[in-house]
Amino acid sequence: MANEQTPEPTQRPRSPFRAIRAIDYTVVFVRDMTAMRRFYEDVLALSLLRELSPNWIEYGVGPNTLALARPGRTAADAPIPAGSASLQLAFKVSAAEVDACADELVRLGIVLVSPPTNQPFGHRTLFFRDPDGNLLEIYAEI
Repeated sequence: MANEQTPEPTQRPRSPFRAIRAIDYTVVFVRDMTAMRRFYEDVLALSLLRELSPNWIEYGVGPNTLALARPGRTAADAPIPAGSASLQLAFKVSAAEVDACADELVRLGIVLVSPPTNQPFGHRTLFFRDPDGNLLEIYAEI
């Protein structure tokens, strides 16, 4: 047993994806761009950043961008079937603002999926849907 060597453990190369530090923008594929644009601008009062085309509209949400796009702009995906939510978005506000947002949604005729509720995991939540049926959440840490 003079020169026994312990094999070196093989190390996985560092993934280049470890460089990801934030979500820069989120794209919501839409069926009805007119209804969705009106909802995100008039109901949610998001600030329009730019309109690259009638098929791609960007809004500022804090340091992030939320884009509305028709499928096919970046990929040849089929439109989302009616009655199918393709995503859930959660927008963070203060606890008092959860209730104010609920009041504003009701005033605007938006049906609440779930009214403001204190959750056992420490959030106050409010759920509703956009015109395409996506689930939207307004929440606060409590």
